[in-house]
Amino acid sequence: MTTRSLYDWFRASAEATPDASALEVLDVTLSYAELRAAAEWMSARMVEAAGGRPDRVGLLTSRTVVSYVAYLAAQRLGATVVPLNPAAPASRNLDITQEGGLGLVVLDDTAGDGAADYRRDAGVPLLDMTGDTWRPLLAPGPSEDLPDQGRPAETGTAYIIFTSGTTGRPKGVPTTYASMNAFLTDTIARYELGPGSRVSQSFEMSFDGSVSEMFSTWGSGATLCVAQHGDVFTPVRFINAKRITHWMSVPSVISFAKRLRALAPGSMPTLRRAMFGGERLAFDQAEAWTAAAPNAIMSNCYGPTETTIVITGYEVPRERADWPESTERSLPIGIPNPHMDWLLLDEDLRPTDDGELCVRGPQRFPGYLDPSDNTGRFVLMAPGADGAPERGRLLDGAEPLTPEHYYRTGDRCRLEHGELFHLGRIDGQVKIRGNRIELGEIETVLRRHLSIDEAVVLVVPAADGENDLRTVYTGKEVPAEEFTELVSVLPRYMRPRSYHHRDALPLTTVGKVDRKRLTDELAV
Repeated sequence: MTTRSLYDWFRASAEATPDASALEVLDVTLSYAELRAAAEWMSARMVEAAGGRPDRVGLLTSRTVVSYVAYLAAQRLGATVVPLNPAAPASRNLDITQEGGLGLVVLDDTAGDGAADYRRDAGVPLLDMTGDTWRPLLAPGPSEDLPDQGRPAETGTAYIIFTSGTTGRPKGVPTTYASMNAFLTDTIARYELGPGSRVSQSFEMSFDGSVSEMFSTWGSGATLCVAQHGDVFTPVRFINAKRITHWMSVPSVISFAKRLRALAPGSMPTLRRAMFGGERLAFDQAEAWTAAAPNAIMSNCYGPTETTIVITGYEVPRERADWPESTERSLPIGIPNPHMDWLLLDEDLRPTDDGELCVRGPQRFPGYLDPSDNTGRFVLMAPGADGAPERGRLLDGAEPLTPEHYYRTGDRCRLEHGELFHLGRIDGQVKIRGNRIELGEIETVLRRHLSIDEAVVLVVPAADGENDLRTVYTGKEVPAEEFTELVSVLPRYMRPRSYHHRDALPLTTVGKVDRKRLTDELAV
């Protein structure tokens, strides 16, 4: 199968159904023909601003028509899109700009509180779409400087998402067009997307779930309906107002809606599909949602950024009695897509039924932007006497990364009832309200304070059923305002809610910090 770019997926729908609605955001509605014309206009502005065709384009925007047109325009040029997070401090976005080798950054009025500092220090060309400068894209005239559509190579990179890293700096995860082809081919068919479907867009672009929402929609001729931040937490109102047929979000949205008493039984009768991912889907969440959307098929999806958005999709049975029971009181994540190979490995890298999920196949990324980040994150399996995998060998940096290597997800899973159950992280990586973070990155930032000897960041269940980040530290006591300044370099979702001083940290019998004991103490 010929590898198609993301723009090729969109263009095919634009040619097949030019008058169909492609995008609804705030007070703007664009047909496929209009969105295509807008992307063409924007691609010309990008080349003009960059002084040539840029290789990588950053987007410092959020949930505006500029965001979606710019994404398509960059894809049209054959450029790699690198989303920046307007909610993150300017310093973090500047680090990503440098690490990602950006050649152009698009920003608009949603660029965030750090926009002024970012403008001053970016050191790359900026395409300013603030104020009314974006309005010509709503009705662009004929352009004599329209650049040709880029033709990315089979190994071309569609986008790069930067995730949290234990070293205190973000890690770049490139995703190829080939991986996206495998993902879209499966997703569009599995979730019955097509003309007439109306799909929610609830994720920020710095979260790879947004790519699924955009291009499973535009690749199938459906309509993308953009939820503003407040809309995401009142799903019933948004779904009914926009006549949504396909909803995608993190499961914590269900908990928020329940607390607001905004998830009444039968309240979403027209919804056909609901896909949740990014964190575990608990029984009580699934019960509330299936009651509110009795005609929808609910799927529990799973996939690290490194495996192109989603690689499993467990369909929740309509009858509660048919749900498989688990001690975690959560639904299984299902089995990886048929075109993906997977294994569960124990601490000795031997196959098991309860261990770390490791995957390879067309959706696996080609390796981190910084190759040094690959060390220890991939494993090559040696065959045993019967040809079956016997034991793995970690990638140590001395050998090349190949398609035969399995990516170590860091997620512990158990195979039971023919399905995989997610049991949590095997390392310090966690999910907070759908955002994937490394606890080690936060701890690295905290240890920069001269008065802190040791710092441990813990995930503690909150009274509302969600998770909070809390810190226990040793050394001299640090005033609250100094902690506020210290963590200001981190996105808000990575900032601990409280800080607790101890003379010493408790240790386990093997000399490691007893995180469970500390978590239990703080949960009281």
